Amino acid sequence: MAEFIAIRDRVHHIDLRLGKADMPIVLVNSLGTDLRIWDQVIAGLPLGWSTLAYDKSGHGLSQDGTDSIEGFAEDLATLMDAKNLSGALICGVSVGGMIAQSLAASRPDLVAALVLCNTAHRIGTAESWQERIETLDNCGLGPMAEGIIERWFSPTFRKTHPLLTAGYRMMLARTPSKGYRAVCAAIRDADLTEVALNITCPTLCIAGADDQATPPGLVQEMSQLITGARFTCYDDVGHLPCIEAPERLAQDIMDHVGLQR
Repeated sequence: MAEFIAIRDRVHHIDLRLGKADMPIVLVNSLGTDLRIWDQVIAGLPLGWSTLAYDKSGHGLSQDGTDSIEGFAEDLATLMDAKNLSGALICGVSVGGMIAQSLAASRPDLVAALVLCNTAHRIGTAESWQERIETLDNCGLGPMAEGIIERWFSPTFRKTHPLLTAGYRMMLARTPSKGYRAVCAAIRDADLTEVALNITCPTLCIAGADDQATPPGLVQEMSQLITGARFTCYDDVGHLPCIEAPERLAQDIMDHVGLQR
């Protein structure tokens, strides 16, 4: 059920569906999106499974105020504590995967397993993120949206799903600039190499063959840092498998949960 909750003195928008208590599934968003990107993944999970999706700080309907990967992980830990969720499978896409890695390091009691989608221990360079921040400051997010969408979605998806592509372009363009900028700065400043090296929970790393933002080679490099991590790559999928291949992602999440029982 969608609701609003105060997290570290800021309002956050969440969608909590309580069901089976075995292992809740917590879903963490990418840059420039809100919790709706997980709708079809949740629909593909067994009926009655506990899930939590939320708008991270400065995105969707959540108040801004966080500006580091560690801070976003602390937001999530505070939210999970407030809702008595622990021993969860955390599935994060892009920066959501960085937040998931940081949470596993800072609060291992909350994390039983990880699914890290289209993410890495370090994404891009400080220079590339600073350039994006400067473009945002000068032009706003609207004019940037088309180029970002081309990096998000595979050519096949954009061609066969023009309405969905247009809808998610509007989601991106309407993201608050302050919140978008804060996440760009957080990614710019983050190097999670040591964090990845110390992750011990069962981890599945997923790449998209057509992902221009976090190419398969980068995701695989991260997987090699994590003890025992498994790696897989989705064909004809870009940066957001939760949108392009939600049924497959839901199945992979449940298969990974099955490995932990």
